[in-house]
Amino acid sequence: MSASHRDDDKISEDEAALFRSAVGPVTYIRHNRRAPQRPLPSARPRMREADEAAVMTELLVDAPPDPDIETGDDLVHRREGVQHAVIRRLRRGHYRCQAEIDLHGMVVDVARHCLSEFLREALDRGYRCVRIVHGKGLRSGNRGPVLKGKVAGWLRQRDEVLAYASARPVDGGTGALYVLLRKT
Repeated sequence: MSASHRDDDKISEDEAALFRSAVGPVTYIRHNRRAPQRPLPSARPRMREADEAAVMTELLVDAPPDPDIETGDDLVHRREGVQHAVIRRLRRGHYRCQAEIDLHGMVVDVARHCLSEFLREALDRGYRCVRIVHGKGLRSGNRGPVLKGKVAGWLRQRDEVLAYASARPVDGGTGALYVLLRKT
């Protein structure tokens, strides 16, 4: 700014008196604080925390107890709306298995995690039929097959599983399952 321009910004005493009379009496404010602002929302990702908590609950919850499953028992399950002919074809191995996971010999918690990851990846890849080897429980002694019943229960809890059936003898027999997955 030039010096001449700064001189133009000054007001005369007459103009100041005119302004004070137009405004009227003035009360001075003794503080120089700003008005309080609304508090910022929490930086915690509540929805992500809720999703993670739901996943942990799902991982920790076991399937409802089945009656004792024997080593040689066939397992079959289908969701409502899945035709009986689909189950027949599944049991006969007519669907091509696009992936396989072998869980037998694993500890229950490790098997649950591996199965969950396997199914997630299978769905991401668009697989429709997979094989899950859970074992027959021949080395479980009096406890019987542990993973066999657990895997069956976990699969029943998953909405993406339309049906499952014990595999043909050449694919593992009663120690494995063919699983039909929902299209994504």
